Amino acid sequence: MHSSERLKGIDVFVTAVDAGSFTAAAERLNLTNSAVGKSVARLEARLGVRLFERTTRRLGLTDAGQAFYRTCQRVLGELEEAEHVLKAEDSVPVGTLRIDVPATYGRMHVMPALFEFLKAYPGVQPQVSFTDRFIDLIEDGIDVAVRLGGAEAWPAPIGHRFLGRERRIFCCAPSYLERVGPIPDDLEALDRVDSVLYRRPNGTPSPWLIQRGDAPVEHRHPVARLEIGSAESWVEAVRQGFGVGQLSTWLVQDHLATGALVEVLPSYAVDALPLYLLWQRSRQLLPKVDALLTHLSSRLRVRTVE
Repeated sequence: MHSSERLKGIDVFVTAVDAGSFTAAAERLNLTNSAVGKSVARLEARLGVRLFERTTRRLGLTDAGQAFYRTCQRVLGELEEAEHVLKAEDSVPVGTLRIDVPATYGRMHVMPALFEFLKAYPGVQPQVSFTDRFIDLIEDGIDVAVRLGGAEAWPAPIGHRFLGRERRIFCCAPSYLERVGPIPDDLEALDRVDSVLYRRPNGTPSPWLIQRGDAPVEHRHPVARLEIGSAESWVEAVRQGFGVGQLSTWLVQDHLATGALVEVLPSYAVDALPLYLLWQRSRQLLPKVDALLTHLSSRLRVRTVE
């Protein structure tokens, strides 16, 4: 089948789904109800599946129809973006950008960089989501994502750029040191301090990471004074003097600068999760995507300890 044949009926199908009925789709497309119905029927015959569940009360999609609709939306969206690129004077970044970032890191570091980008390119309309779970950029329709942690090898359709690794340090509040005294720079001291741990979404506390020289990183599971499932509240508990936490420098750099937190056990600071910038390779040449990748690569690399 010629590739142009595969495009026939897609716009009618997508419009019918978006409009909610053949009648509304016909009005939008300036066609008759019969023409819309015949176009969808020919598309179903060509695909060999039913796309719609037709009842007297509503027009619903079958499972196959849902999957095909998502694909058609993506294809039509990319065609629209291609037209924007061709029409954009001097390839100025314009249009919608779908961006996904980690919840806390995104709020603290990605959003300030994104606000700078948007001031430079007011024609870009971002749609930003905050998730810490794994996402499929293509399935979820994400143009650009920032991720702490990830696969060692990314699938071919996904471009990726390593921006560095977060640095985790042990720190506490000066008030805690006033109460318990100086903390020696040795591992035995870790057994005596009050531990403030991050409680992960799966309900388990995040372990302390210990590295001795070039040996592999060890996971240590101390008895917790506190376990807290919010990164911001975790930092605040340490700042309030409840104990020692092993925290990423991007979380506490401002508190360290003001003296609200101090580093302890400096010999046991460790590199942890890698920071990645991800994108759909098929969209990389769009000016808006290329410009954002360049901007975030520069801004986030500055904020990350290599």
